Amino acid sequence: MHAWEANQKSIDFIEDNLAESLEIETLAQVASLSVFYCQRLFTRLVKISVREYIKLRRLARAAVLLKDRKSRVIEVAFEVGFNSHAAFSRTFKTVYGLSPSLYQKAPIGLQNFDKPDLSLGYIVTEEGNPLISEGVVLEIQKKRNQQPLVFCGVVGYYPFKYGKMLGQRTGIDPIDDIWHDFYQKTANQPRTDHCLIGVSFPGDAPEGYSSYFVGQISDGSQFLNCTEWTLPEREYIVCSFDTVSEQLIINMGKAMRYTRFWLKKNGWIAENFFPELYQKGENHVVHVELWIPFKKRIKMQGGTE
Repeated sequence: MHAWEANQKSIDFIEDNLAESLEIETLAQVASLSVFYCQRLFTRLVKISVREYIKLRRLARAAVLLKDRKSRVIEVAFEVGFNSHAAFSRTFKTVYGLSPSLYQKAPIGLQNFDKPDLSLGYIVTEEGNPLISEGVVLEIQKKRNQQPLVFCGVVGYYPFKYGKMLGQRTGIDPIDDIWHDFYQKTANQPRTDHCLIGVSFPGDAPEGYSSYFVGQISDGSQFLNCTEWTLPEREYIVCSFDTVSEQLIINMGKAMRYTRFWLKKNGWIAENFFPELYQKGENHVVHVELWIPFKKRIKMQGGTE
């Protein structure tokens, strides 16, 4: 058994038992590791400690319950493994910046630490050969955009830090506000939901921030205060998958992390804009394509980049 497979067993066990008292000794038994190596391996592969991971997964589950149900806050707290209302509320506010009661009254977009599929960092597929990750099918291939595609939409800014990707960050989701802005400004406009785009790029964002554009394919008409963004003609690495709307953010995080791993293993590096193309289908299914502009990874003397 590979080390990541042993660690995945403990991750799966945590997910199935979030409401229970989770002890390191039990997780070590599940992974067939000593307590020392269980903790050390977990931190190395998941990038946070076991205790921190359990806390963040409990909060992620709580956010779903608070949004989807009318249960009292204290009932949600106990259901996800907290032993008091005070401890739950304090922890929730520390991580997300608002109290659980306030979130339940007016749910907003949150960034959660998702359950990781560690296989996505170890299995390299060939182009066009799908990879299945807990119900979502990821497929990577090269595509050439034969002509520039013009989109009409809105631009906003969000805080940007290198390192943690979608599904590894926590807090209020600033990109969610930009999508809401787009939908509000196009509420009375014909909307081509068959081709929407969200794209992160440097733009004119202030230091410490990145620009993010949300738009729809342009038909020549423009709505008030419309901003245009063009998907250049060139070759891209495209990671595609289908997902239900409720799982979109989780599966997007998986696709982003796997694409980064796949590029590195194949000797490529992503350039400085990251388009996400969306096509809405029936029954709340969304087809998503990440179009990653890429170039050859350059190795310097001594093997460093």
